[in-house]
Amino acid sequence: MNCYNASEGLPYPLGATADKQGVNFAIFSANAQRVELCLFDPEGCREIQRINLAVCTDQVWHVYVEGLTAGAIYGYRVYGPYEPQNGHRFNPHKLLIDPYAKQLFGTFHWSNTMLGYTANEDNEDQDLIIDERDNAAEMVKCVVVDNDALLVKNALSPPKPNIPWNKTIIYELHVKGFSKLNMALAESERGFFSSLAQPEVLSYIKQLGVTAIELLPVHVYIDEKFLIDNKLTNYWGYNSLNFFTVHHAYLKNNDIIEFKQFIDAAHAVELEVILDVVYNHTAEGNRLGPTLSFRGIDNASYYGLEAHDARFYINDTGCGNTLNAKHPRVLQMVMDSLRYWAELGVDGFRFDLATVLGRETGGFDPGSGFFDAIRQDPILASCKMIAEPWDIGPGGYQVGNYPSGWSEWNDRYRDIVRCFWRGDAEVLPEFARRIHGSSDLFEHSGRAPSATINFISSHDGFTLNDLVSYNERNNYANNENNNDGHHSNFSYNHGEEGESNNAEIIELRDRQKRNFIATLFLSQGTPMLLAGDELGRTQQGNNNAYCQDNNINWIAWKNIADNDRYLQLFTRYVISLRQQYPLFTSKAYIHRPKELEDENISRVHWYNPEGCEMSEQQWQEADRHTLTWVLENSSVTNNSTVEKSILLLLFNAGNEPEEFYLPQDMNVKKWTPLLDTCEIDGVPKNTISLTENAIVMKHKSMQVLSANFE
Repeated sequence: MNCYNASEGLPYPLGATADKQGVNFAIFSANAQRVELCLFDPEGCREIQRINLAVCTDQVWHVYVEGLTAGAIYGYRVYGPYEPQNGHRFNPHKLLIDPYAKQLFGTFHWSNTMLGYTANEDNEDQDLIIDERDNAAEMVKCVVVDNDALLVKNALSPPKPNIPWNKTIIYELHVKGFSKLNMALAESERGFFSSLAQPEVLSYIKQLGVTAIELLPVHVYIDEKFLIDNKLTNYWGYNSLNFFTVHHAYLKNNDIIEFKQFIDAAHAVELEVILDVVYNHTAEGNRLGPTLSFRGIDNASYYGLEAHDARFYINDTGCGNTLNAKHPRVLQMVMDSLRYWAELGVDGFRFDLATVLGRETGGFDPGSGFFDAIRQDPILASCKMIAEPWDIGPGGYQVGNYPSGWSEWNDRYRDIVRCFWRGDAEVLPEFARRIHGSSDLFEHSGRAPSATINFISSHDGFTLNDLVSYNERNNYANNENNNDGHHSNFSYNHGEEGESNNAEIIELRDRQKRNFIATLFLSQGTPMLLAGDELGRTQQGNNNAYCQDNNINWIAWKNIADNDRYLQLFTRYVISLRQQYPLFTSKAYIHRPKELEDENISRVHWYNPEGCEMSEQQWQEADRHTLTWVLENSSVTNNSTVEKSILLLLFNAGNEPEEFYLPQDMNVKKWTPLLDTCEIDGVPKNTISLTENAIVMKHKSMQVLSANFE
């Protein structure tokens, strides 16, 4: 048995850092009385040595182990008071994961030995009694990683694409769900990062026209106990166990290099990669959850605890606990984690329940320590930052209130666009504000239209296909009696619930899908498309499919109907229009015309179907479902001539055909049709007769035209 010599070591960097002579270990705990490093054999079964971290510097315990190398397997035992009522849950009988571990060994399996207390369902005070069973035999363990190998890989990597915000188009996908049923891939590759790195996969994504892949969480996570009991899994992955480690199920050989290779392959074709990250809570859950890492290392520092009784956790996330990002060491961990992924090549981050991170003592603060730390960090300065701007805590809904430099998921855009195309009353004014980039929410702080992340559907809720096929959620497979998931979906089945064989219903549903996609990509702001929506993917009406690791979530590439293949072509065509016409991707908000001498300006106009500007009274008409949106740009050339470009977007969300007269006050000689959602690929097939300067639009349809001044 090896016996390693140990010396004092250094308090920084935190985690396990290997060099040519050994490994330095450093772990933060403000309230621990003693910390032990446990080393295991290569199989992770037998503890071969326990080393006391005898030195603590600025609340960081550290030791240097001579002769130890990368690949070594380890964990910690942390000693201190077990006093839940005072916020302390130290239990040296539990082997703990290093918060800075960059690789884990083994697969997590639920066992009562993972609990720091003696479980007794009949005793509500059960968590006050310490559990003395050892969990090391069943616990996952940490692996020392050779960081130098990653640095060498970084040096050979393609440069980051650095796509400007106003040109960004996001594609949200799940590593496994996107590739599991893709017959173009070898079965052995499906479900892993290696599948996403394949040329045929990246080519498909690139040809859509999107610029960024946003991945659902890839940090290592575990399934909640109640899901295991119901033979379900946490498919989405919003239950992080560690913030520096890739989930093992996405790595074919459990090697971080596989993740890095995917990043490099994406960058090689100028696709950015954004990670959905969960720094708001951890997998340890509430007071009756397991003791796996943070809870046993320093519960009172890592988590927000109730002031009246520190035995209970602040639960602003609805997931049992809330990470205490106000603590400087916890904030440091979050920042170190973000930098780690950015240095691996990640281009941006979408923060789940981001309000948690910005909540200070007085409530949400856009000038909080977290936002300040992000703003000044030189490595993160070039990364895209996206907030899910809500949680269930006090003052949790903060859409539009994040600081400059941040973009936000805009659920008000999602809901009002759904309501408009459904034909709801009294939504037209807000619909106009949302497609105009939600300037009422974001411009006041000097932010650009790109601050709004516009989406119709996301991983959370109905897919686009289900949005036009179901009135009610169908979540029975989740084993919660269909009580989970969103209550208000603003969906409409157009006459039949679920799948239909009625040709008229199918045709209308397909047109509505095209209306949604066209609205999304031609609105001002940053569009986000849910992977598979361009293919008509269904979740069979499940609007909360977080626990379905099966055909409900996996994209059924083989079963895509012909109509849905046309939807893919339509999506590509609409994205190409967005990329072709700069008015769709303005860096600044475009406002109503003003009396200005400068001709270099963009303007927006709103017209009624009669070809006249909308009156205040017409905006307030509850049952008005029609609108003409005009985007205009004037610029003076070098020879002092004025060049103009004008785009007309015509919307008819009503249930009857509508005659639209085109504006007469713009001196346009000819209007060229660019898009018609009545066509399955979007390309206008018939020449529009403009002899009377009018277009008859079908019910539930949209058209786009451009001006020709020659």
